[in-house]
Amino acid sequence: MSAKDRIILGIDPGTNIMGFGVVDIKQKQARFVAMDAIKFNKLSDPYLKLQKIFFATIELIEIYKPDELAIEAPFFGKNVQSMLKLGRAQGVAIAAALSRDIPIFEYAPRKIKMAITGQGGASKEQVASILSKTLSFKEIPKDLDATDGLAVALCHFYQDKAIKLEKGVKGWADFIKKNPDRVK
Repeated sequence: MSAKDRIILGIDPGTNIMGFGVVDIKQKQARFVAMDAIKFNKLSDPYLKLQKIFFATIELIEIYKPDELAIEAPFFGKNVQSMLKLGRAQGVAIAAALSRDIPIFEYAPRKIKMAITGQGGASKEQVASILSKTLSFKEIPKDLDATDGLAVALCHFYQDKAIKLEKGVKGWADFIKKNPDRVK
C-alpha cells in the first residue's frame, strides 16, 4: 500500500437519514466500495437518534476500516432549528470517528457538488448520475442521501488531485518558472 492508498468514508449527516459512501483509493484511482442510507425517522426521541447515529458510524468504521472520514458541513438555511439538528448529527458522527483516531475532513455542500458536477448548485439527481458514470455502478439508489455520502468521499479524493499553488507564486507563469520539474 503506497502512502496515498487509502479508504475514505463519506458521510452526509442527518437526524432522519444519514447517507454514506465508501471509496477505495489505489494507485491514484478511486474505486466504488459501498453506499447506502441509514434511516432514523422512526425514532421520536432526538437524543436516541443521536445515539443511533454514533453507533451507526462506529459500525461503518468497523466494517469498512476507513483511513479518513469526509463529512458534509451543515449549510446555513432559513430554518435555524434544522441547522442545529444537522449540526448535532454531524458532531456525533465526527465524535465517533475521533473515538477511533480517524482524521476528519469537512466540505461545504456547494464545494461537494462543484467537485462532482462542476456546478455548485447541481441537483441530487445530477450528482447521482455523474457518480454512477464516474465510479461505474449501475443502479442509482432510490434514496439519494446514499449518493450524497458517496459524493463527499469522492470530493475528498479529488482534493489530493487539485493543483495547489505554493506561497509566493504569482500566477501560472511564475509557478511554471519555479517548478519546471512539474511541467511536461
